[in-house]
Amino acid sequence: MVRLQLSIKADLENVTDLVPASDSFEYFFQVKCNSCHEIHPKFVSMNRLEEREMSGGKNNTAHFVWRCGNCKRESSAKFDTSPVRPYSSAANGQFAPLLVIECRGLEFTGFDPQGTWRCVGEESGTPFEVSLEEEAEWMDYDEKAKLPAGVSNIESEWSRA
Repeated sequence: MVRLQLSIKADLENVTDLVPASDSFEYFFQVKCNSCHEIHPKFVSMNRLEEREMSGGKNNTAHFVWRCGNCKRESSAKFDTSPVRPYSSAANGQFAPLLVIECRGLEFTGFDPQGTWRCVGEESGTPFEVSLEEEAEWMDYDEKAKLPAGVSNIESEWSRA
C-alpha cells in the first residue's frame, strides 16, 4: 500500500480556506497502473461517500476500484481518514497539502479541480461558492469588504505521504 498526498497551489485574491464544497465532491484523477505502468487515457472520479466492493470477498471495499485495461489487474484506492485541509491565503502561490489517499496497485498522477468548491472572504468572512466547471478560474466581488475575490492558476502535485 502506498499513501499519496495531493497538494495544490493557487492564486487567491482576497479569499482564504479553499476547500471542496462537500463530502460528495467528485475528485477527478489521472490513474497509472503500478503493474504495467499504463496510464488510463481518461480522468477517473471518486468521492468520500461511495464505496465499491473489491473482488475476493471478505467485505473489502474501497472508494475507487479499477481494473487496468492493459494488464487486467485490479487495483484500489481509499481516502485517508484525515480531513481535507483547506488551502489558506497563507499558502498563496505555494503548494500545500489537500488530502491523502491510500493506493494499492495504482498511483494517481494528475488532478482536475473541476467541481464546486467553497472559500471565505479573507477580511469579511463572506462565504463564496466557487464553480470550477469550465475553467479552473473564478472571479467575484466581496460586497462587505468592497474588494474583488478570485481563485486562479490552480496546480497540483502528488508525493508520498
